[in-house]
Amino acid sequence: MQGADYDDRTSFLGDWGPFQQIVFFLLCCSTIPNGFTGLSIVFVGDTPPHHCHIPAHHNITARWRNVSIPWEGQVRGSGTVRLSRCTRYNIDAIKNYSDKGYEPWIDVNVSEIPLEVCKDGWVYDQQQYTSTIVSEWNLVCGDDWKSPMTSSIFFVGVLAGSFVSGQMSDRFGRKVVLFTTMAVQTIFTLIQIFSTSWLWFCALYFIVGMGQISNYVAAFILGMEILSPSVRVLYGTLGVCLFFALGYMLLPLMAYAIRDWRMLQLALTLPGFLYVPLWWFIPESPRWLLSQGRVEEAEAIVREAARRNKVPAPEVIFQRPQQGGPAEKMQSHNICDLVRSHNIRCVTVVLCLVWITLSIGYFALSLNTGNLSGDSYLNCFLSAAIELPAYLIAWLMYRWWPRRICLFSTLVQGGAVLLLISLIPQHMSSIAIALEMMGKFGVTAAFAIVYAVTAELYPTVLRNTALGTCSMASRVGSISAPYFVYLGGVSKSLPYLLVGGLSVLSGLLSLLLPESQGKPLPESIHHMQTVPCCKGGESRKAYNLTSAKGDEDRLEEAV
Repeated sequence: MQGADYDDRTSFLGDWGPFQQIVFFLLCCSTIPNGFTGLSIVFVGDTPPHHCHIPAHHNITARWRNVSIPWEGQVRGSGTVRLSRCTRYNIDAIKNYSDKGYEPWIDVNVSEIPLEVCKDGWVYDQQQYTSTIVSEWNLVCGDDWKSPMTSSIFFVGVLAGSFVSGQMSDRFGRKVVLFTTMAVQTIFTLIQIFSTSWLWFCALYFIVGMGQISNYVAAFILGMEILSPSVRVLYGTLGVCLFFALGYMLLPLMAYAIRDWRMLQLALTLPGFLYVPLWWFIPESPRWLLSQGRVEEAEAIVREAARRNKVPAPEVIFQRPQQGGPAEKMQSHNICDLVRSHNIRCVTVVLCLVWITLSIGYFALSLNTGNLSGDSYLNCFLSAAIELPAYLIAWLMYRWWPRRICLFSTLVQGGAVLLLISLIPQHMSSIAIALEMMGKFGVTAAFAIVYAVTAELYPTVLRNTALGTCSMASRVGSISAPYFVYLGGVSKSLPYLLVGGLSVLSGLLSLLLPESQGKPLPESIHHMQTVPCCKGGESRKAYNLTSAKGDEDRLEEAV
């Protein structure tokens, strides 16, 4: 059954009845925790100002204690200096001078005393944070690589979750995977609070990552398949995205009120338990049930929707499969089907490259808010708030413009603005922040659009596997994103040049995708659109799924 056939058979439900409103709102609400769970590391793993600890047992005078830490030069081009974070003057030498009654800078040139590492730990400034995982487990100086590694481990978990959940959703159903992964995210985030070491925190964070993106993808696909075509665009480019942004906006507000990382994690976890009752209100996807040959179950859901909308349902909604008919809807599909034919392979490769670039840009800019000039809470809130107009613009563009133009224009706009940041003088930090927010605007709008484009290009039998695979590929970008931020310590403009250049190139690459505007959602692989540059030769060969009797007819239709 093609998407147009399904939409025609369920058109009696209307577009925006009580059933559609409930499904739309509840699925959107399910994405709110994703907004603050995935980016909580901005505050949970932030590095507060610190310097070497000088224990009292060293018995040095107050004047020597005051000069025992050297000063560092300019901080990120701000023109200010600070106490060294990782070195101190040799304490044995200082204690020797102190015991002899020598005075610093009068009797001894302090700058000539040898330097040493912080052998007695660090003192952390608690003006902004009571504690973070960095201050609790000393992830600084020689161990500062562990801070970006923490975020990368989370995204490795996201990669693993994308790989597993997409295929599970296409095999066992959207609803089961949605609630299972929501439970994984909530429960393991709660267990994280009791972590006793950085290794335990990362191990649990990996599992949280497995659930974090998987429930978002499952909710996205479920809504795209249940809702009518006119509401589908609103849901895919505006609905779930806006609610994700609302969760993201809550993060800096909660972090501002709660400065201890464990209590912040607890506050971010508890809302997840409020979603348990939604199991009885969110149905399974009738499209997916039909693709599995479970016609009676799909029809029961549609009849219940008709009852809620108070409209009469026809006596027969979906036709039962005939003996000897095409067997594709009963076939079991997996990730290998995404690269088996030339056409679907071209679509998959292009989309994966675009997703990787978008993931690098989105998460690098989101994680970088703590390094910007000014208040980190305000910068994070602005980074979240800019997503609201970005999603609105993405929805308006997606409603009226061709899909390829939508993706191309947002990617190029975001990338071009980021490239301009390298030309801004260091003392004009406010202009640099404004340009970064404009870059975040373009990347965010493109991210909203690419979700909907991906869902429209792939058939029902592979849709969640495809979206999960693209999401999995994008984790290559999100895993590396923390290190793009880390490169800012080497050169402030380097991350912007890399992210901006990749975004512009991906925008050009997106023009190779098929155009899906105005097309019904494909139900089977041979209903997919053809990549423009693959219309000849092997690309025109249809995807031969089975050796059933109807193969020749299907091949002719696909061509």
